[in-house]
Amino acid sequence: MRLTLLATNFMNAVDTNVLIYVHDPRDRIKQDTAIFLLDSLSDLALLGQVACEYVAASRKLVAFGYDLKLALEDVRDMRAAWKPILPDWTVHDRAEQLMDTYSLSFWDAMLVAACLGGGVTCLYSEDFDAYSNIEGLSLINPFRAP
Repeated sequence: MRLTLLATNFMNAVDTNVLIYVHDPRDRIKQDTAIFLLDSLSDLALLGQVACEYVAASRKLVAFGYDLKLALEDVRDMRAAWKPILPDWTVHDRAEQLMDTYSLSFWDAMLVAACLGGGVTCLYSEDFDAYSNIEGLSLINPFRAP
């Protein structure tokens, strides 16, 4: 799959699904795409919500040799290398507005609000196909065929 990276000089963030696919061998195309994406992006932000979801979702990968200990290790490594963005009450307030305006779920709205508040310009996720941009935040599904 050919992946076009739009945001190479901007702050980027990835959603939990991208991080999980890196360790999930059940879909080699998505796994290869996720690995390529993470290897290709610079100026990455680690969203607090994504870090928490990643640790929780890692339980799905135990059968493939990826466990809680490895997930926690990965989060520590990402925290050290990526800009951490933790939500505060302004993120919550903005998420409420985004839910009303864009009909997003609460958790998707929290993710977008954290990106907007933290200066992220591009979010890579497979969860926002209804939108390509929300208030200046580019939303890219790296797994969608071009």
